Amino acid sequence: MAGRRGGRFAGFVRVSVALQTAGIFFQAVTAGTALTSEVGSTLHDLGSKGMYAMSMLYLLAAILAWRPGGGPARPVLYATGFLLLGTLQVVMGVNHVMEVHLPLGVLMFGLSLLDLGRVAVRRTRPTTKAA
Repeated sequence: MAGRRGGRFAGFVRVSVALQTAGIFFQAVTAGTALTSEVGSTLHDLGSKGMYAMSMLYLLAAILAWRPGGGPARPVLYATGFLLLGTLQVVMGVNHVMEVHLPLGVLMFGLSLLDLGRVAVRRTRPTTKAA
């Protein structure tokens, strides 16, 4: 099973990347409402905590798929990068540095979509058996 590039944890990685992407999308949706209403601001604040938690979940899934699962180490680097970007994003948002906060959010969403595509393609790609 270790030869399946992440073994039993490969599905956990896919789910965690999907949750992270959904969390970032939720943040994009609530960003506009955060500027116009107290409810939107509260939703955006709660969503930031959820998105940060999803990034931590992705890092945990990537580590489990790598070490006990026998998968590649590269997703650990991706997940660590998302966690660092998420940390910077939260700091910029709390300090109201919108010139960095908004473009960084767009960048994070784009990168998360690319990563989601990467794990989805890996799932649908046919496996080759060694003779």
